[in-house]
Amino acid sequence: MVEEVLSQNEIDALLSALTSGEMDADELKKEEEEKKVRVYDFKRALRFSKDQIRSIGRIHENYARLLTTFFSTQLRSYVDISVASVDQIPYEEFIRSVPEVTVLNVYSVAPLEGNIIMEVNPNIAYGLIDRILGGKGTSLNKVDSFTEIETILLTQIFEKAVSSLDEAWSSIIEIDAILEDFEVNPQFLQMVAPNETVVVVTLNTTIGEASGMINICIPHIVLEPIIPKLSFRHQMQSVQNKLDSETYEKNYKNLLHADVEGKVILGETTISIKQFLHLKNEDIISLNQSIDDPLLFKINDENKYYVQPGKYKNRYSVQVLRDFEEGDEHDE
Repeated sequence: MVEEVLSQNEIDALLSALTSGEMDADELKKEEEEKKVRVYDFKRALRFSKDQIRSIGRIHENYARLLTTFFSTQLRSYVDISVASVDQIPYEEFIRSVPEVTVLNVYSVAPLEGNIIMEVNPNIAYGLIDRILGGKGTSLNKVDSFTEIETILLTQIFEKAVSSLDEAWSSIIEIDAILEDFEVNPQFLQMVAPNETVVVVTLNTTIGEASGMINICIPHIVLEPIIPKLSFRHQMQSVQNKLDSETYEKNYKNLLHADVEGKVILGETTISIKQFLHLKNEDIISLNQSIDDPLLFKINDENKYYVQPGKYKNRYSVQVLRDFEEGDEHDE
């Protein structure tokens, strides 16, 4: 199979050859243009786009932070967890890559189908056990199987850690993760077909004085229903919708407590300064408002409704008849 990514040593060797003249850049370019056929390995079929892989990586970057906080609180020790890589590989390749004796936590993630596997390197597992029992978190470097007590201790702490997984995935979908099984031999786990594509998220992990890897294996069947949600555009739209909704709710609550001035115009007229200066008690001022016409109701000096006067529970009140519209004959 043709490798698409060169190692740093290969890049250095290529640059050295171009500089020394052993290789001609023009000939290299010509050979590349003449290539019309590329080897494709169907066993390593890529079922996720780079954008979707990046989205899965972002989810687990958040998960790594949450897991760091969780273990730091539970163990009261130095913990550092970060995403090292996110790859899609056949399931059989993942099984071959894990040690013969390791910690395999199998989580169901309802409402999604299938299970997620969390493989914890024995160094980390023994470091956890040592810290739980009061040690410094030193790895025991054992190669034999775990005892019943060690298994119970690990099961309990990883059962508590499911809340971090739920929270990390909540940006895409609400899941209810449950620790369904605890295994130490990867050969006993045949959850999907050997050639089924899985996404493997590798976490660099340091707990106390122990360091190693935590691998999270996510089969394609788990991710298939939410693949459209893994696009960056969808996530940005979801975030924007959430922000818009929060802004709307905040503005709505603020408006409920806003004070506005409402007043009803009983009528208006125009008089001269001379008439105004000679007004006396019991003088009558004629208004331009007909007794049969509705009154104008204003809010903050803006024409809003037409109303009719009356009484409600012995208090002067008005009843709204209709909205004010521009162009009405009562428009000022």
